[in-house]
Amino acid sequence: MKNFRNDIIFRGIFSIAFWFLWVVLPILNAVLDGAEKRLEYQMLTLPANLLGIPFFYLNAEFLAPKYLHKGKIARYFFSMAGLFVIYLACYVYLKDYLVDSHTVRVYDARTLFPVIFVTGMSTLYGLITLILSQSRKAEEEKAERMLSELAFLRSQISPHFIFNILNSIVYLIRIKSENAEKVTIELSKLIRYMLYESENKYVLLEKEIGYLENYAGLQKVRFGEDVDIQIHIDGNPAGLSLEPMLLIPFVENAFKHGVGLLKDPFINITLKISEGNVMEFSVKNKCSQQEAQAKDRDSGIGIKNVRRRIELLYPNAHELRLQEKDGIFDVYLRLILKKSEK
Repeated sequence: MKNFRNDIIFRGIFSIAFWFLWVVLPILNAVLDGAEKRLEYQMLTLPANLLGIPFFYLNAEFLAPKYLHKGKIARYFFSMAGLFVIYLACYVYLKDYLVDSHTVRVYDARTLFPVIFVTGMSTLYGLITLILSQSRKAEEEKAERMLSELAFLRSQISPHFIFNILNSIVYLIRIKSENAEKVTIELSKLIRYMLYESENKYVLLEKEIGYLENYAGLQKVRFGEDVDIQIHIDGNPAGLSLEPMLLIPFVENAFKHGVGLLKDPFINITLKISEGNVMEFSVKNKCSQQEAQAKDRDSGIGIKNVRRRIELLYPNAHELRLQEKDGIFDVYLRLILKKSEK
């Protein structure tokens, strides 16, 4: 719609400016200069000058879209040449009929120049609208590709997440834990969020934080005291929004590689909101050298997809770092968030 409005605005401004300069301004100058003979001549030949309007738009709005916009250059120039001859003949006949003071000749510069100028400007107008049309089409195609890619990435992340959580429930059922029912209820909340919120373009940051807290709580039930799980929220997230399911893949990845046979494993999740709608998100977990190398080679479907989503959605408003140092794997994400429209 924005591109459509820009196209309409350009067409309106160009048309008003051109016909004002070409038709109205000479009359206005004659009035301001007090040149009665020039004013009389301008008013006398006004119908001949206005004759250019239908020919101008016939060329710009019919011939150019039909041939020039489709790359049929030869057909366009042949058609425009025919239109030029018709326009010139009509202009000469009408001007000769209106003007008695002198004979109107086809080869006279005062006859040829107006016809050539109006035809040339209509072709320029057609070329500019062609460029605008191609630019608009390219932007629309880019937007469609981005939406399709985002939908594909989301469709991959959701099954991946469910698979991980179901593994947790299977584990609890196998050990006959009393927490199996509680975890199943928590999972239902998470799936509800995925079904009803993740299809939105943006969600409230508060909801995404609640989603992370539910996920962390579920993992605490599963691992108990075997894994030190900490989550810290600093700042006020009210009124801010972000792409749904954007943060959870980093947390999933931490649990995938940060627990198991490690000694004293931990998962630290920190989210901070500062001035300028800046969100800083960090996930740290202990990992072995083998796990760190595995992450370097392949950080998993979730991380690959979320990296691509961030690049598409926040092209000039993000910073993402994944690094391992001294057995600690650290994910740092900085985003400039938008205010919620809700």
